[in-house]
Amino acid sequence: MGKSKLQKNRAGNSLLKVGIVWAFLLAALLVMFLVSIAVGSSRIPLSEVLDVFLGKAPETTTAIVRSLRIPRALVAIVVGACLSVSGVLLQAVMKNPLADPGSIGVSAGAGTAAITILLIFPNMTNALPLFAFGGAALACVLIYLMAWSDGVDPVRIILSGVAVNAVLGGYNGFLQLQNSNNLSGVLAFMNGSLSGAIWQDVKIVTIYGSIGLLLAFLCIKNANALQLGDEMAKNLGVRVNLSRIALSAVAAFLAAATVSEVGMIGFVGLVAPHIARMLVGSDYKVLLPTTLLMGSVMVLLADTIGRSIWPGTEIPVGIMMSVFGGPFFLYMLRKRGKFNGN
Repeated sequence: MGKSKLQKNRAGNSLLKVGIVWAFLLAALLVMFLVSIAVGSSRIPLSEVLDVFLGKAPETTTAIVRSLRIPRALVAIVVGACLSVSGVLLQAVMKNPLADPGSIGVSAGAGTAAITILLIFPNMTNALPLFAFGGAALACVLIYLMAWSDGVDPVRIILSGVAVNAVLGGYNGFLQLQNSNNLSGVLAFMNGSLSGAIWQDVKIVTIYGSIGLLLAFLCIKNANALQLGDEMAKNLGVRVNLSRIALSAVAAFLAAATVSEVGMIGFVGLVAPHIARMLVGSDYKVLLPTTLLMGSVMVLLADTIGRSIWPGTEIPVGIMMSVFGGPFFLYMLRKRGKFNGN
């Protein structure tokens, strides 16, 4: 009886901790949303931002907020959610806390397809999201084909992903050299920029993102099973190889949805899951939604800092994430054993 009561108390404390973390992240997201709207080439006081929602602000301020800044903030939120969830799914597939869409070639596949369309077939840009997903899916197929040997081993997947990433990076560089006079849009794409986001972008990324995130939540059971090891997962009735392929496909879809709209943004899928895992543990029932919120806050924060840190200059969010994500990645390499959620 005493042991059962102790277990109930621990479960209650765990739920309380998760609730506090979620409340904090939601509050942070709301605050960052308002701050991101206020920050820009012309600063708008927070009081005026609130007046816009109440219908009391001047027409000029209302037009700027509703047409430019709210769409940009919403795109940042959805992009952060998609990239972070893509990363946490790939970490379950690889059983490696250092896996993310950028490091194993998934984002590179989507980016290669998108760059090819932008430079060689610019009249087909309306279908860019579909081509980006095709590129990400093709990269996944290549990775699994190279990693397959009587099943899929996570270490071989990572090594294959690194190889695919390198090859696609070389192709992208060659393509840019051959089209050096037409790189203005591609450079913004490679650096991952939210500049110029409009309501149409919000609509597109939300549709694709919602589909991918829904599929991700349906993968929670299999993601938890994969963490237990292949033998234990098989004993639980999970088809391990099929589960890895399904989770990789969902992760590729989420990465492609963001790459096609805002370009290449790295480290979100690496950093957000780790911070979330330290806060709430490794159970995907709470880890996945926590990672989603964490990724949204991170991208929104990075974009806001990029627009305000250097007056008169806007630093793309992809560069900001690299500046902060790179050192964090090195820190994780040294402290990897402590990032287990325990």
